[in-house]
Amino acid sequence: MLSKKAILGTISCAMILSLSLTACNNDDNDKAKETKEETVKLSSISTEDAQKYAADDNYVFVDTRNDSYYNGFKQEGVSKGGHIEGAVQYTADWVGKVNKDKLSKFVEDKGIDKNKKIVVYDTESENINKVGKELKDLGYDVLAYDKLDEYSKNDQNKMNSFPRYEQLVNAQWVKDLTDGKTPETLKNKDYMIFEVSWGPEDQAKDYKKSYIKGSYHFNTDWIENGPDWNLSKPEVIKKNLENAGISKDKTIVLYSNDASAAARVMFALKWSGVEDVRILNGGLEAWQQEKYPTEEKVNIPKKVEDFGTQIPANPQIDIATPKEAIEKMGSEKLKLISIRSWEEYIGKVSGYDYIPRAGEPKGAIWGFAGSDASSMQDYYDPDGTFRNPLEMAKLWEKQGIYKDDQGAFYCGTGWRAAVPWEMTQMMGWDNFVLFDGGWNMWQMDKELPVQIGAPNNMKKTDSANDFK
Repeated sequence: MLSKKAILGTISCAMILSLSLTACNNDDNDKAKETKEETVKLSSISTEDAQKYAADDNYVFVDTRNDSYYNGFKQEGVSKGGHIEGAVQYTADWVGKVNKDKLSKFVEDKGIDKNKKIVVYDTESENINKVGKELKDLGYDVLAYDKLDEYSKNDQNKMNSFPRYEQLVNAQWVKDLTDGKTPETLKNKDYMIFEVSWGPEDQAKDYKKSYIKGSYHFNTDWIENGPDWNLSKPEVIKKNLENAGISKDKTIVLYSNDASAAARVMFALKWSGVEDVRILNGGLEAWQQEKYPTEEKVNIPKKVEDFGTQIPANPQIDIATPKEAIEKMGSEKLKLISIRSWEEYIGKVSGYDYIPRAGEPKGAIWGFAGSDASSMQDYYDPDGTFRNPLEMAKLWEKQGIYKDDQGAFYCGTGWRAAVPWEMTQMMGWDNFVLFDGGWNMWQMDKELPVQIGAPNNMKKTDSANDFK
Protein backbone atom coordinates (compact mmCIF):
# COMPACT_ATOMS: atom_id res chain seq x y z
CA MET A 1 0.00 0.00 0.00
CA LEU A 2 1.37 3.42 -1.01
CA SER A 3 2.09 5.91 1.70
CA LYS A 4 0.48 9.32 1.77
CA LYS A 5 3.85 10.85 0.86
CA ALA A 6 4.19 8.53 -2.14
CA ILE A 7 0.62 9.25 -3.29
CA LEU A 8 1.19 13.00 -3.03
CA GLY A 9 4.49 12.58 -4.93
CA THR A 10 2.75 10.63 -7.69
CA ILE A 11 0.00 13.28 -7.98
CA SER A 12 2.62 16.04 -8.08
CA CYS A 13 4.58 14.28 -10.80
CA ALA A 14 1.42 13.78 -12.82
CA MET A 15 0.51 17.45 -12.45
CA ILE A 16 4.01 18.54 -13.45
CA LEU A 17 3.95 16.19 -16.44
CA SER A 18 0.52 17.53 -17.44
CA LEU A 19 1.70 21.13 -17.13
CA SER A 20 4.87 20.31 -19.07
CA LEU A 21 2.88 18.72 -21.88
CA THR A 22 0.53 21.70 -21.92
CA ALA A 23 3.46 24.08 -22.03
CA CYS A 24 5.08 22.05 -24.83
CA ASN A 25 1.82 22.10 -26.77
CA ASN A 26 1.53 25.85 -26.24
CA ASP A 27 5.15 26.28 -27.40
CA ASP A 28 4.43 24.17 -30.47
CA ASN A 29 1.30 26.20 -31.18
CA ASP A 30 3.25 29.43 -30.77
CA LYS A 31 5.97 28.18 -33.11
CA ALA A 32 3.39 27.06 -35.64
CA LYS A 33 1.68 30.44 -35.38
CA GLU A 34 5.03 32.20 -35.76
CA THR A 35 5.91 30.06 -38.79
CA LYS A 36 2.51 30.76 -40.29
CA GLU A 37 3.01 34.48 -39.75
CA GLU A 38 6.42 34.32 -41.45
CA THR A 39 4.99 32.61 -44.54
CA VAL A 40 3.68 34.83 -47.29
CA LYS A 41 1.60 33.94 -50.32
CA LEU A 42 3.31 35.17 -53.50
CA SER A 43 2.01 34.73 -57.02
CA SER A 44 4.53 32.80 -59.09
CA ILE A 45 5.37 33.57 -62.69
CA SER A 46 6.53 31.27 -65.47
CA THR A 47 9.81 31.45 -67.37
CA GLU A 48 7.90 32.79 -70.35
CA ASP A 49 6.57 35.60 -68.14
CA ALA A 50 10.05 36.26 -66.74
CA GLN A 51 11.48 36.62 -70.24
CA LYS A 52 8.76 39.11 -71.12
CA TYR A 53 8.90 41.10 -67.89
CA ALA A 54 12.71 41.37 -67.94
CA ALA A 55 12.38 43.61 -71.00
CA ASP A 56 9.56 45.67 -69.49
CA ASP A 57 10.44 48.87 -67.61
CA ASN A 58 7.35 48.44 -65.45
CA TYR A 59 9.03 45.53 -63.64
CA VAL A 60 12.02 45.41 -61.31
CA PHE A 61 13.81 42.08 -60.86
CA VAL A 62 15.37 41.45 -57.46
CA ASP A 63 18.11 38.84 -57.05
CA THR A 64 18.12 37.44 -53.49
CA ARG A 65 21.04 35.04 -53.88
CA ASN A 66 24.56 35.10 -52.46
CA ASP A 67 26.77 37.91 -53.83
CA SER A 68 29.02 35.46 -55.68
CA TYR A 69 26.19 34.25 -57.90
CA TYR A 70 25.01 37.77 -58.63
CA ASN A 71 28.60 38.79 -59.45
CA GLY A 72 29.22 35.94 -61.89
CA PHE A 73 29.82 32.53 -60.35
CA LYS A 74 27.58 29.71 -61.54
CA GLN A 75 25.16 28.40 -58.97
CA GLU A 76 24.64 24.65 -58.90
CA GLY A 77 21.92 23.73 -61.38
CA VAL A 78 22.08 27.08 -63.18
CA SER A 79 23.91 26.96 -66.52
CA LYS A 80 25.01 30.63 -66.50
CA GLY A 81 26.63 32.74 -63.83
CA GLY A 82 25.62 36.29 -63.00
CA HIS A 83 22.27 38.01 -62.69
CA ILE A 84 19.32 38.69 -64.94
CA GLU A 85 20.17 41.82 -66.91
CA GLY A 86 19.11 44.92 -64.98
CA ALA A 87 18.33 43.03 -61.77
CA VAL A 88 18.74 44.72 -58.40
CA GLN A 89 20.63 42.88 -55.69
CA TYR A 90 18.89 42.32 -52.35
CA THR A 91 20.45 39.31 -50.66
CA ALA A 92 18.19 37.29 -48.37
CA ASP A 93 20.88 37.39 -45.66
CA TRP A 94 20.14 41.11 -45.21
CA VAL A 95 16.65 40.45 -43.91
CA GLY A 96 16.52 41.34 -40.22
CA LYS A 97 19.86 43.19 -40.35
CA VAL A 98 18.50 46.58 -41.38
CA ASN A 99 17.23 49.05 -38.78
CA LYS A 100 13.43 48.92 -39.05
CA ASP A 101 13.18 52.70 -38.96
CA LYS A 102 15.47 52.90 -41.99
CA LEU A 103 14.22 49.89 -43.92
CA SER A 104 11.79 51.68 -46.24
CA LYS A 105 14.38 54.17 -47.49
CA PHE A 106 17.08 51.49 -47.68
CA VAL A 107 14.89 49.40 -50.00
CA GLU A 108 14.03 52.41 -52.16
CA ASP A 109 17.72 53.35 -52.38
CA LYS A 110 18.43 49.92 -53.86
CA GLY A 111 16.26 50.87 -56.82
CA ILE A 112 13.18 48.89 -55.78
CA ASP A 113 10.40 51.17 -57.00
CA LYS A 114 6.93 51.01 -55.41
CA ASN A 115 5.38 52.23 -58.65
CA LYS A 116 6.51 49.06 -60.41
CA LYS A 117 5.85 45.35 -60.04
CA ILE A 118 8.64 43.53 -58.24
CA VAL A 119 9.86 40.08 -59.34
CA VAL A 120 11.85 38.38 -56.59
CA TYR A 121 13.93 35.50 -57.92
CA ASP A 122 16.19 32.80 -56.52
CA THR A 123 16.67 29.04 -56.74
CA GLU A 124 15.68 28.74 -53.08
CA SER A 125 12.03 29.34 -52.20
CA GLU A 126 13.03 30.21 -48.62
CA ASN A 127 15.05 33.20 -49.85
CA ILE A 128 12.23 34.33 -52.13
CA ASN A 129 9.81 34.14 -49.22
CA LYS A 130 12.07 36.09 -46.82
CA VAL A 131 12.64 38.99 -49.17
CA GLY A 132 9.15 38.80 -50.68
CA LYS A 133 7.53 39.10 -47.26
CA GLU A 134 9.70 42.06 -46.31
CA LEU A 135 8.79 43.88 -49.52
CA LYS A 136 5.07 43.04 -49.26
CA ASP A 137 5.03 44.31 -45.69
CA LEU A 138 6.37 47.60 -47.06
CA GLY A 139 3.55 47.79 -49.57
CA TYR A 140 5.21 46.44 -52.70
CA ASP A 141 3.43 44.40 -55.37
CA VAL A 142 5.60 41.28 -55.37
CA LEU A 143 5.79 38.30 -57.73
CA ALA A 144 7.96 35.19 -57.28
CA TYR A 145 10.18 33.43 -59.82
CA ASP A 146 12.02 30.23 -58.90
CA LYS A 147 12.92 28.75 -62.31
CA LEU A 148 16.26 30.47 -62.87
CA ASP A 149 17.67 27.17 -64.14
CA GLU A 150 15.18 27.30 -67.02
CA TYR A 151 15.85 30.97 -67.68
CA SER A 152 19.63 30.45 -67.89
CA LYS A 153 19.38 27.69 -70.50
CA ASN A 154 18.07 30.07 -73.15
CA ASP A 155 21.00 31.91 -74.75
CA GLN A 156 18.71 34.79 -75.67
CA ASN A 157 18.08 35.54 -71.99
CA LYS A 158 20.83 37.91 -70.89
CA MET A 159 22.61 37.32 -67.61
CA ASN A 160 25.36 39.78 -66.71
CA SER A 161 28.59 39.15 -64.81
CA PHE A 162 31.41 41.42 -63.72
CA PRO A 163 34.54 40.98 -65.87
CA ARG A 164 36.60 39.85 -62.86
CA TYR A 165 33.90 38.43 -60.61
CA GLU A 166 36.28 35.66 -59.55
CA GLN A 167 38.22 38.01 -57.26
CA LEU A 168 35.47 37.89 -54.59
CA VAL A 169 34.66 34.33 -53.48
CA ASN A 170 32.15 32.95 -51.01
CA ALA A 171 32.64 30.52 -48.14
CA GLN A 172 31.50 27.53 -50.21
CA TRP A 173 34.21 28.25 -52.80
CA VAL A 174 36.91 28.33 -50.10
CA LYS A 175 35.54 25.16 -48.47
CA ASP A 176 35.66 23.34 -51.81
CA LEU A 177 39.25 24.53 -52.18
CA THR A 178 40.25 23.16 -48.77
CA ASP A 179 38.43 19.89 -49.51
CA GLY A 180 40.65 19.28 -52.55
CA LYS A 181 37.95 20.07 -55.10
CA THR A 182 38.42 22.38 -58.07
CA PRO A 183 36.01 25.30 -57.60
CA GLU A 184 35.02 27.41 -60.59
CA THR A 185 37.81 29.65 -62.04
CA LEU A 186 40.59 27.88 -60.09
CA LYS A 187 43.48 27.01 -62.38
CA ASN A 188 45.84 25.40 -59.90
CA LYS A 189 45.70 23.68 -56.54
CA ASP A 190 48.79 25.30 -55.05
CA TYR A 191 47.12 27.72 -52.68
CA MET A 192 47.38 29.45 -49.31
CA ILE A 193 44.72 31.12 -47.13
CA PHE A 194 45.63 34.12 -44.97
CA GLU A 195 43.86 36.00 -42.19
CA VAL A 196 45.00 39.61 -42.65
CA SER A 197 45.54 42.05 -39.78
CA TRP A 198 48.24 44.12 -38.20
CA GLY A 199 50.99 42.64 -36.04
CA PRO A 200 52.80 39.33 -35.51
CA GLU A 201 50.83 36.23 -34.52
CA ASP A 202 51.13 36.86 -30.79
CA GLN A 203 49.63 40.36 -31.17
CA ALA A 204 47.07 39.68 -33.91
CA LYS A 205 43.92 39.41 -31.80
CA ASP A 206 41.64 38.35 -34.67
CA TYR A 207 43.94 35.50 -35.67
CA LYS A 208 44.52 34.37 -32.09
CA LYS A 209 40.78 34.19 -31.43
CA SER A 210 39.79 31.80 -34.23
CA TYR A 211 40.50 31.36 -37.90
CA ILE A 212 39.74 29.18 -40.91
CA LYS A 213 41.27 25.76 -40.50
CA GLY A 214 44.59 25.58 -42.28
CA SER A 215 44.97 29.34 -42.75
CA TYR A 216 47.97 31.47 -41.89
CA HIS A 217 48.35 34.98 -40.48
CA PHE A 218 49.44 37.84 -42.76
CA ASN A 219 50.97 40.76 -40.87
CA THR A 220 50.29 43.98 -42.79
CA ASP A 221 53.73 45.22 -41.73
CA TRP A 222 55.09 42.81 -44.33
CA ILE A 223 54.00 45.10 -47.16
CA GLU A 224 54.08 48.64 -45.71
CA ASN A 225 56.03 50.73 -43.22
CA GLY A 226 56.06 54.10 -41.50
CA PRO A 227 56.26 56.99 -41.25
CA ASP A 228 54.41 57.37 -44.59
CA TRP A 229 52.92 53.83 -44.58
CA ASN A 230 53.51 53.48 -48.30
CA LEU A 231 54.37 50.11 -49.77
CA SER A 232 57.77 48.99 -48.55
CA LYS A 233 60.81 48.72 -50.81
CA PRO A 234 60.50 45.90 -53.37
CA GLU A 235 63.36 43.90 -51.88
CA VAL A 236 61.74 44.06 -48.41
CA ILE A 237 58.36 42.90 -49.72
CA LYS A 238 59.98 40.14 -51.77
CA LYS A 239 61.79 38.75 -48.73
CA ASN A 240 58.68 38.93 -46.55
CA LEU A 241 56.48 37.22 -49.13
CA GLU A 242 59.01 34.45 -49.62
CA ASN A 243 59.19 33.95 -45.84
CA ALA A 244 55.39 33.70 -45.83
CA GLY A 245 55.48 30.98 -48.49
CA ILE A 246 54.00 33.18 -51.21
CA SER A 247 55.12 32.97 -54.82
CA LYS A 248 53.65 34.66 -57.88
CA ASP A 249 51.96 31.53 -59.21
CA LYS A 250 50.16 30.42 -56.04
CA THR A 251 46.47 31.12 -55.50
CA ILE A 252 46.25 33.37 -52.45
CA VAL A 253 42.96 33.71 -50.57
CA LEU A 254 42.68 36.61 -48.11
CA TYR A 255 40.14 37.49 -45.46
CA SER A 256 39.99 39.97 -42.60
CA ASN A 257 37.68 41.30 -39.92
CA ASP A 258 38.11 44.74 -41.48
CA ALA A 259 37.71 44.03 -45.21
CA SER A 260 39.92 47.00 -46.10
CA ALA A 261 42.90 45.08 -44.67
CA ALA A 262 42.36 42.21 -47.10
CA ALA A 263 41.84 44.68 -49.96
CA ARG A 264 45.06 46.50 -49.03
CA VAL A 265 47.07 43.27 -49.13
CA MET A 266 45.37 42.20 -52.37
CA PHE A 267 46.57 45.46 -53.93
CA ALA A 268 50.11 44.88 -52.64
CA LEU A 269 50.18 41.30 -53.94
CA LYS A 270 48.85 42.33 -57.35
CA TRP A 271 51.42 45.14 -57.49
CA SER A 272 54.11 42.63 -56.57
CA GLY A 273 53.03 40.16 -59.25
CA VAL A 274 50.90 37.44 -57.62
CA GLU A 275 48.70 36.27 -60.49
CA ASP A 276 45.70 34.88 -58.62
CA VAL A 277 44.49 36.70 -55.51
CA ARG A 278 41.00 36.23 -54.02
CA ILE A 279 39.13 37.78 -51.11
CA LEU A 280 36.67 35.77 -49.04
CA ASN A 281 33.64 38.06 -49.14
CA GLY A 282 32.25 38.48 -45.64
CA GLY A 283 35.39 37.13 -43.98
CA LEU A 284 35.38 34.74 -41.04
CA GLU A 285 31.75 35.58 -40.20
CA ALA A 286 30.62 34.23 -43.58
CA TRP A 287 32.69 31.08 -42.98
CA GLN A 288 31.30 30.52 -39.49
CA GLN A 289 27.75 31.12 -40.65
CA GLU A 290 28.11 27.98 -42.77
CA LYS A 291 29.50 26.14 -39.71
CA TYR A 292 32.74 25.35 -41.50
CA PRO A 293 35.76 24.26 -39.39
CA THR A 294 37.99 26.72 -37.55
CA GLU A 295 41.03 26.23 -35.34
CA GLU A 296 43.12 28.13 -32.81
CA LYS A 297 46.63 26.69 -33.13
CA VAL A 298 49.17 28.81 -35.02
CA ASN A 299 50.06 27.60 -38.50
CA ILE A 300 53.57 28.43 -39.68
CA PRO A 301 54.06 28.77 -43.45
CA LYS A 302 56.89 27.03 -45.26
CA LYS A 303 59.32 29.48 -46.84
CA VAL A 304 59.76 29.51 -50.63
CA GLU A 305 63.14 30.11 -52.21
CA ASP A 306 62.03 32.56 -54.87
CA PHE A 307 58.94 34.70 -55.41
CA GLY A 308 59.20 34.03 -59.13
CA THR A 309 59.38 37.49 -60.70
CA GLN A 310 60.83 40.93 -60.19
CA ILE A 311 58.85 43.17 -57.84
CA PRO A 312 56.90 45.25 -58.74
CA ALA A 313 55.57 43.29 -61.69
CA ASN A 314 52.61 45.71 -62.03
CA PRO A 315 53.88 49.19 -61.09
CA GLN A 316 51.20 50.84 -63.24
CA ILE A 317 48.49 50.28 -60.62
CA ASP A 318 50.25 52.51 -58.06
CA ILE A 319 50.95 56.22 -57.72
CA ALA A 320 53.53 56.35 -54.98
CA THR A 321 54.18 60.05 -54.38
CA PRO A 322 52.35 63.42 -54.43
CA LYS A 323 54.76 64.63 -57.14
CA GLU A 324 53.67 61.81 -59.44
CA ALA A 325 49.99 62.51 -58.64
CA ILE A 326 50.37 66.22 -59.45
CA GLU A 327 52.10 65.45 -62.74
CA LYS A 328 49.31 63.08 -63.79
CA MET A 329 46.63 65.54 -62.70
CA GLY A 330 48.12 67.92 -65.23
CA SER A 331 49.15 65.64 -68.10
CA GLU A 332 46.42 62.97 -67.91
CA LYS A 333 43.62 64.91 -66.18
CA LEU A 334 43.88 62.39 -63.34
CA LYS A 335 41.10 62.69 -60.76
CA LEU A 336 42.14 62.25 -57.14
CA ILE A 337 39.32 60.53 -55.25
CA SER A 338 39.20 60.79 -51.46
CA ILE A 339 37.99 57.65 -49.69
CA ARG A 340 37.72 59.32 -46.31
CA SER A 341 34.89 60.38 -44.05
CA TRP A 342 33.09 63.63 -44.84
CA GLU A 343 34.61 65.26 -41.73
CA GLU A 344 38.08 64.37 -42.99
CA TYR A 345 37.26 65.56 -46.49
CA ILE A 346 36.14 69.03 -45.39
CA GLY A 347 39.16 69.37 -43.11
CA LYS A 348 37.31 69.23 -39.81
CA VAL A 349 39.56 66.38 -38.55
CA SER A 350 42.72 64.67 -39.79
CA GLY A 351 41.29 61.27 -38.91
CA TYR A 352 44.52 59.91 -37.42
CA ASP A 353 46.39 60.55 -34.20
CA TYR A 354 49.70 60.32 -36.11
CA ILE A 355 48.65 62.69 -38.94
CA PRO A 356 48.75 66.25 -37.55
CA ARG A 357 47.21 68.21 -40.43
CA ALA A 358 43.62 68.18 -41.67
CA GLY A 359 42.48 68.82 -45.24
CA GLU A 360 42.77 67.25 -48.67
CA PRO A 361 44.99 67.57 -51.73
CA LYS A 362 43.69 70.54 -53.74
CA GLY A 363 41.23 69.33 -56.38
CA ALA A 364 40.32 66.09 -54.64
CA ILE A 365 36.82 64.67 -55.16
CA TRP A 366 34.92 62.99 -52.35
CA GLY A 367 34.32 59.30 -53.13
CA PHE A 368 32.43 58.12 -49.99
CA ALA A 369 33.73 56.04 -47.09
CA GLY A 370 32.19 55.90 -43.61
CA SER A 371 31.48 57.84 -40.45
CA ASP A 372 35.13 58.07 -39.38
CA ALA A 373 38.64 56.93 -40.29
CA SER A 374 38.02 53.38 -39.07
CA SER A 375 34.77 52.69 -40.93
CA MET A 376 33.72 52.05 -44.52
CA GLN A 377 29.98 51.45 -44.19
CA ASP A 378 29.22 53.23 -47.47
CA TYR A 379 30.97 50.32 -49.18
CA TYR A 380 29.54 47.35 -47.27
CA ASP A 381 26.20 45.55 -47.18
CA PRO A 382 24.24 44.78 -43.98
CA ASP A 383 25.77 41.27 -43.81
CA GLY A 384 29.33 42.62 -43.93
CA THR A 385 30.00 41.75 -47.57
CA PHE A 386 31.20 44.15 -50.27
CA ARG A 387 28.51 46.41 -51.66
CA ASN A 388 27.43 45.95 -55.27
CA PRO A 389 30.00 47.82 -57.44
CA LEU A 390 27.20 49.01 -59.74
CA GLU A 391 25.69 50.95 -56.84
CA MET A 392 29.01 52.65 -56.17
CA ALA A 393 29.43 53.50 -59.86
CA LYS A 394 26.10 55.37 -59.74
CA LEU A 395 27.20 57.30 -56.66
CA TRP A 396 30.56 58.17 -58.22
CA GLU A 397 28.78 59.60 -61.26
CA LYS A 398 27.01 62.06 -58.95
CA GLN A 399 30.47 63.20 -57.85
CA GLY A 400 31.69 63.60 -61.44
CA ILE A 401 33.63 60.32 -61.57
CA TYR A 402 33.03 58.22 -64.68
CA LYS A 403 34.08 54.85 -66.05
CA ASP A 404 36.39 56.31 -68.70
CA ASP A 405 38.16 58.73 -66.36
CA GLN A 406 41.72 58.41 -65.19
CA GLY A 407 41.20 58.08 -61.44
CA ALA A 408 43.28 57.43 -58.33
CA PHE A 409 41.71 56.45 -55.01
CA TYR A 410 43.44 57.44 -51.81
CA CYS A 411 42.74 57.71 -48.09
CA GLY A 412 45.08 58.40 -45.19
CA THR A 413 47.52 55.54 -45.70
CA GLY A 414 46.03 53.19 -48.31
CA TRP A 415 43.70 50.73 -46.59
CA ARG A 416 40.28 52.26 -47.23
CA ALA A 417 41.19 53.28 -50.77
CA ALA A 418 41.93 49.67 -51.67
CA VAL A 419 38.23 48.75 -51.35
CA PRO A 420 36.94 50.91 -54.26
CA TRP A 421 40.07 50.02 -56.22
CA GLU A 422 39.09 46.34 -55.93
CA MET A 423 35.56 47.21 -57.07
CA THR A 424 36.85 48.96 -60.19
CA GLN A 425 39.08 45.95 -60.84
CA MET A 426 36.04 43.68 -60.71
CA MET A 427 34.27 45.94 -63.22
CA GLY A 428 37.30 46.01 -65.52
CA TRP A 429 38.07 49.72 -65.00
CA ASP A 430 41.83 49.42 -65.42
CA ASN A 431 42.32 53.19 -65.72
CA PHE A 432 41.72 53.50 -61.97
CA VAL A 433 44.70 53.10 -59.66
CA LEU A 434 45.64 53.68 -56.04
CA PHE A 435 47.50 56.77 -54.84
CA ASP A 436 49.51 55.03 -52.17
CA GLY A 437 51.01 58.18 -50.65
CA GLY A 438 47.56 59.51 -49.81
CA TRP A 439 46.85 62.36 -47.46
CA ASN A 440 49.56 61.31 -45.03
CA MET A 441 52.40 61.86 -47.48
CA TRP A 442 50.74 64.94 -48.99
CA GLN A 443 50.40 66.74 -45.66
CA MET A 444 54.06 66.11 -44.86
CA ASP A 445 55.06 68.66 -47.51
CA LYS A 446 53.82 72.11 -46.49
CA GLU A 447 54.50 73.45 -50.00
CA LEU A 448 51.79 71.29 -51.59
CA PRO A 449 48.36 72.88 -52.25
CA VAL A 450 45.66 71.91 -49.75
CA GLN A 451 41.90 72.44 -49.75
CA ILE A 452 39.90 73.02 -46.57
CA GLY A 453 36.12 72.85 -46.72
CA ALA A 454 33.87 71.41 -49.40
CA PRO A 455 34.64 72.85 -52.86
CA ASN A 456 31.95 75.25 -54.16
CA ASN A 457 30.09 74.82 -50.85
CA MET A 458 28.87 71.41 -51.98
CA LYS A 459 26.74 69.39 -49.57
CA LYS A 460 27.45 65.85 -48.45
CA THR A 461 25.98 63.38 -50.96
CA ASP A 462 23.72 60.68 -49.54
CA SER A 463 25.46 57.29 -49.79
CA ALA A 464 22.06 55.58 -50.19
CA ASN A 465 23.22 52.84 -47.84
CA ASP A 466 22.02 53.74 -44.34
CA PHE A 467 20.99 50.54 -42.56
CA LYS A 468 22.33 50.84 -38.99
